[in-house]
Amino acid sequence: MMRAWQVHGHGEPAQVLRQVTVDQPEPGPGQLRLRVAAAGIGLPDVLMCRGSYPLTPGLPFTPGQEVTGTVTAVGAGVGLPIGSRVMAVTAFTEGHGGFAEECLAPADSAFPVPDGLDDVAAAGFWIPHLTGWLALVERGRLAPGEHLAVLGAAGGSGIAAVQLGRALGARVVAVVSDEERARFCRGLGAHASVVYRDGPLSAALRQATDGHGPDLVFDPVGGALASDAAAALARGGRLLSVGFASGAWPEITADRFVLGNTSLVGVFAGGYSRAELDDVHTRLTALVADGSLRTAVGPAVDFDSLPQALQRLADRSVIGKLVLGGI
Repeated sequence: MMRAWQVHGHGEPAQVLRQVTVDQPEPGPGQLRLRVAAAGIGLPDVLMCRGSYPLTPGLPFTPGQEVTGTVTAVGAGVGLPIGSRVMAVTAFTEGHGGFAEECLAPADSAFPVPDGLDDVAAAGFWIPHLTGWLALVERGRLAPGEHLAVLGAAGGSGIAAVQLGRALGARVVAVVSDEERARFCRGLGAHASVVYRDGPLSAALRQATDGHGPDLVFDPVGGALASDAAAALARGGRLLSVGFASGAWPEITADRFVLGNTSLVGVFAGGYSRAELDDVHTRLTALVADGSLRTAVGPAVDFDSLPQALQRLADRSVIGKLVLGGI
């Protein structure tokens, strides 16, 4: 038996999460079971509690997309040794996410933990940095010296994009909601920051890029904020549509991109082969080793405090990446 958090209805995390005792899940073919050391906490977990995330499983279920842990059992066709320490994307779509003492994960989603990352840092590393790499490098074709604006820069994926952009030679502008978050992002390596509540975002982005406008906008936020940022794009600029933390995708008509000679580029981390993901893992590991990527995880959240932590994330009162530890 093990402890786990389950969602038993759709609503705010503090209202619908229950701590239960359940049997350990058994891995199926191609799966492994992990003893969870730490689990990343992200906005998709909030959206799953609300029932608004596209991959929300049926009730009841355990959320938690990303973990660090030790392999305790494997299913058919899996050669990873028992006792291996890995970071992985969980089988959350089947209801066996990481907010539990043990969870399931597809073997193809498990990777070695880069040297220099402890369990808590590693649990919040893979999904944000994989998404950032695929957005900036594979889809956005970021070039050294280009101007990169990162929306939601103080959140999990934004933190990764700020650091990756800096490591790849871009001039990074962090777009945030207040000065406290702006200072946080400048501490991560952003060259400049814009507080979007202080005035029109498009004009502020042009000013922050010396009149040039961003060559890339990394957008995990969507909505009106993304639309305003797109209006500032330089000629040939790309809006990287990563997510919709605001609750809505940006509504931008095609003529805006045509008249500006700019592009809307979709970014989805699914559908890549294991060989492609291994290559990204190798490159990210090298950036960790040379100090270009560093953790922005705060103190680990205690297991019993998960509902309150998720609610703080839902209420947008979190700066940095939250990770569940002490499991």
